[in-house]
Amino acid sequence: MVLVDLRNHGNSAEMEGLDPPHDLVNAAKDLGNLINSKGWESPDVVIGHSMGGKVALQFAKSCGNRDYGENVKLPKQLWVLDSVPGEVTSDNSDGEVEKVLQTLQSLPSTVPSRKWLVNHMLDLGFSKSLSEWIGTNLKKAGGEETWAFNLEGAVQMFHSYRELSYWSLLEHPPKGLEISIVRAEKSDRWDADVITRLESLASPEGDGSAGKISVHVLPSSGHWVHVDNPKGLLEIMAPKLKSLMP
Repeated sequence: MVLVDLRNHGNSAEMEGLDPPHDLVNAAKDLGNLINSKGWESPDVVIGHSMGGKVALQFAKSCGNRDYGENVKLPKQLWVLDSVPGEVTSDNSDGEVEKVLQTLQSLPSTVPSRKWLVNHMLDLGFSKSLSEWIGTNLKKAGGEETWAFNLEGAVQMFHSYRELSYWSLLEHPPKGLEISIVRAEKSDRWDADVITRLESLASPEGDGSAGKISVHVLPSSGHWVHVDNPKGLLEIMAPKLKSLMP
C-alpha cells in the first residue's frame, strides 16, 4: 500500500517539479508519473477521499486513454469516498469543506500553536474531531506553527474539483473496473437528484462486457469519513479488497 500526498498537500507541498496548473488532471498525472518513475506495477486499487475521489476518477479516465503509457493500466477497483462525481454548483458553496477553506484563508500564515488553532476552530463551531484533525496539518516555523501544505494551491485544486464532471465515466465504466462510491450518511454535499442518478447507475453483475458501479452509504458519518466512522468504512471496503486476493 502506498499513501500518496497529492500536490500542495503534506510532504508533496515542498516538492519541486509539481508545476501549475494545480488541477485534478495534473494531480492524477502525478500518480501516473509516480508509478512510472518507480517502475511499479499498476495498482489493483486506487482510493480517494473528497478531492482525492475525483483525482481517482481522473486517473481511471486517463488510464483508459493510455495517457500515462502502456505500463500504467486501469486498476481493478476504484474507491470514491464522499466525492460528488459531477460539477458542484455555486448553490452548494456553503458546505463544510468550503467553510474550512474560507476559515483557513482568513488566518495569518503562522499561528501561535496547534492548541490555539484547535480552540479557534471550536469557537467557530467546527466539531472537536475535525478541529483536532486540522491541527495535525501544522508544522513548526520558528517559535510558531504554519501550514504543512500549500493552502493557495489546494484552493486552486478545489476549484478544479468543483468544475469537473465524471458522469460519463460512471455511465460507461471501462471493462474490468469496479467503481465503488461511498456516500457519508450525514454529508452535506449530496443533492437528492445526484443520489437518484448515482443509484440508477449501480449495476448488477452484468455480462462482463463493461465495468461496474456500486454505491454504499456510510452510517453516522459526515464528510470526514476517516474521522467520523473509520470502523464502518473498513467494514464496507474490506470484503471487496479481500476479494482481489488470490
